[in-house]
Amino acid sequence: MTTISALEGIHIKGLFGDFEKKDEKNLIKISEKSDLLIVQIVQYTKSPISLESIKIDNLNLKNNTHLVISNKSTRILWCGPKNWILVSSKKDLLKEIKKKLNETDFAITDLSHSKTTIELEGDNIKEVLKKGCPFDIDQLKKDNCFNSVFNGLSVTVDILEDSTNKIRIFALRSFGESLHHSITDACLEFGYKNI
Repeated sequence: MTTISALEGIHIKGLFGDFEKKDEKNLIKISEKSDLLIVQIVQYTKSPISLESIKIDNLNLKNNTHLVISNKSTRILWCGPKNWILVSSKKDLLKEIKKKLNETDFAITDLSHSKTTIELEGDNIKEVLKKGCPFDIDQLKKDNCFNSVFNGLSVTVDILEDSTNKIRIFALRSFGESLHHSITDACLEFGYKNI
């Protein structure tokens, strides 16, 4: 099944905001990631299964606040006690998840078509987030994540890289256009490039 972009006709490639007389490498880069597997995994409260015994794409589920466990193709974001979001470029990974996590202990929900995923990269992304998000972003580093709001929209933020200041923001698909507008509006003063 092909994923249809939530921002089709909205995310227009090009340079915007205060980009004139600035080196393009110093602009914030904004892109939509639309071909990812996104799965919510919730372990039931009464489940006796030990998390150490479970590996998905060679990654263990961890119950640590704000922690992201990752490898080259898959990221598992902690979203709450016994609650994770798995994001992967491996579309067939859902079969492995359903095979390893039985339905008497886990609720597995494929969210791939119900989320908008926007990736930002650049020196000023923390300043952009501060414009619409009340979370203390300065304390976070690579492989951290958090749930919060951005201009009133519920979002999950995944810190991908410190060195390049790269993050992903996830929101419900129905709020994708509003999120994109809010993010690009917050980027105007720094200049940005939609890619």
